[in-house]
Amino acid sequence: MKLVFAGTPEVAVPALDALIASGRHEVAAVVTRPDAPAGRGRRLVASPVAERAEEAGIEVLKPAKPRDPDFLERLREIAPDCCPVVAYGALLPRVALDVPARGWVNLHFSLLPAWRGAAPVQHALMAGDEITGASTFLIEEGLDSGPVYGTVTETVRPTDTSGDLLTRLAFAGAGLLAATMDGIEDGSLEAVPQPGEGVTLAPKITVEDARVDWTAPALRVDRVVRGCTPAPGAWTTFRGERLKLVQAVPLPDRRDLAPGQLAAGKNNVYVGTGSHAVELLWVQAQGKKPMRAADWARGARITEGERVGD
Repeated sequence: MKLVFAGTPEVAVPALDALIASGRHEVAAVVTRPDAPAGRGRRLVASPVAERAEEAGIEVLKPAKPRDPDFLERLREIAPDCCPVVAYGALLPRVALDVPARGWVNLHFSLLPAWRGAAPVQHALMAGDEITGASTFLIEEGLDSGPVYGTVTETVRPTDTSGDLLTRLAFAGAGLLAATMDGIEDGSLEAVPQPGEGVTLAPKITVEDARVDWTAPALRVDRVVRGCTPAPGAWTTFRGERLKLVQAVPLPDRRDLAPGQLAAGKNNVYVGTGSHAVELLWVQAQGKKPMRAADWARGARITEGERVGD
């Protein structure tokens, strides 16, 4: 088939690579978000998908909105059979959805109908899911509600961050998306409607969602830290400033600390929760680089009875 691939961040690059490497289909063009400011100089930088497409000599389209007339005209000129999508980052209007004969097929990082929305991996971790995965489905105007072509599953490991899990899903999902294109082309795959039960939503995680509640059990604190790493970053406050929590582990045997109470030893930093303590391993103070929590505590000269989260 002739394909137009839509995607933007690094997590979409493995799927683009898989489609290019398959040799069975032609990736005629790539649709991605416009260049965005990045770094200290805030200079405009192309998306990871745009950079990869340019390296491969593939035409890159960067509409401000996917309903822009010039973009729609070019899409119709290319006349793709199908448009695979991975984390494109913009809603596709009906006028765009109608262009490819076999529709737009999205790779979504959950086992649909669970975790429909922008942040499925973060929500799966924060909810304590033991199994997650990726799904390919035919895009319709509802939120991730279209019929499903295929899935792959992935075990959630006890120390996974959302970054760890998303990286594995990006590569597993790349193979699934390529296989889905093959199945659509040869007629061996048929999309199956999603069940009405089991629908959960995964809206974008806000900065406030990532704030740690120390009165919650240690297990919940652990899930929030892992689910919000690397973005938007779990955080608390210390002496009136924000403290980012990069890595923490629950300590079931330590129950002598009140919620938010700090205890700093020579090589360890502990915080009380609503159940047992957690040990802070890596933190990032405001305006500083990430550092070992013990080094941060020594520099801060934590005194007995000090707390985080007040």
